Formats: sequence, structure tokens, C-alpha cells
Amino acid sequence: MSDNANPTATLVTSKGEMKIELWPNVAPGTVENFTKLANDGFYDGTCFHRIMAGFMIQGGDPQTKDETLEDLWGTGGPGHTIKAEFNDRPHVRGVISMARSASPDSAGSQFFVCLDNASFLDGQYTAFGALSDGDDTLGAIGATPVGPSNSGENSKPQERVEVTSIRVA
Repeated sequence: MSDNANPTATLVTSKGEMKIELWPNVAPGTVENFTKLANDGFYDGTCFHRIMAGFMIQGGDPQTKDETLEDLWGTGGPGHTIKAEFNDRPHVRGVISMARSASPDSAGSQFFVCLDNASFLDGQYTAFGALSDGDDTLGAIGATPVGPSNSGENSKPQERVEVTSIRVA
């Protein structure tokens, strides 16, 4: 399903680089929002604050730039939300999708990248791209040791996985 005209997001992290082909034909508003945030430097200096082996890695919270706000990680956003664009793309390894709260239209900046098949998310979260390069980096981030988070979930990385930059071209 690759289309050379599709934009590519380059995620530079402390564990390596990933390239993600975005799908503007599938989720145009989501791709537009992600692209604007990325190219404005919104994601620079954030981290992956939630890692669940065999499931996904989550990032995009601007509060993760400040370690004193750690109790709030996972709750931050860009100050706006976007409309969900549910589609038929399956949530499989390498697919990037918007994180949200219980409300379908609550996504803003947080995203996750699937580490494995997560078909239970299909049609309920906005998938908007897929990994085109850097599967080793995705695996390395997914293998980061974790411990209990504030919610009691065993998903808090024990070492910071920094997002140096995300740019879309």
C-alpha cells in the first residue's frame, strides 16, 4: 500500500531513527495535525512515556519535556483536539495511531506505534501511517525495561527514551 507521494515522518530518538510513511488519503486531518506539530518542533525533547512490550510505545505528551511533571505524563496535549478518523487500516506492528481518552474526538498530540498485532483497536483509534524503516529502533524502544506507572500499569520506562525530533517531509 506504499505510495511514493505520501509524506514521511522521521523520528529521531535516543535509541535510533524510525521513518513512518503517513497516510493523508486515509486520515487527512490527523496527518495534517501531526505534520504541523512535528515541523513546528512540538515533539522535540519529549519522550516515550508508556511502553508495553508486545503491544505499543506511546509518546507525544509535551509535559514529558519536564521531569518535574512526571505525575502528569500521559495527560498533556497541544491545547486542541482533533476529530477521529477511524478507518479500515489494521493495527499491526509498525502502525502509528493517535492516542486518546474515552472520547473518540479527544486526540491532540499523543500517538502510539504498535509493537505487534493489536486488532482489538481496529476501527476505534485513528491509524495514520506505518513504519517504513527502523524496525530495529522500534524493537529497541519496545524492549526498554519498565516498572509501575501512576495508574498501576507496568508501562513506565525505567530509562528515558528521548524524542530528539520529528520532522515530516
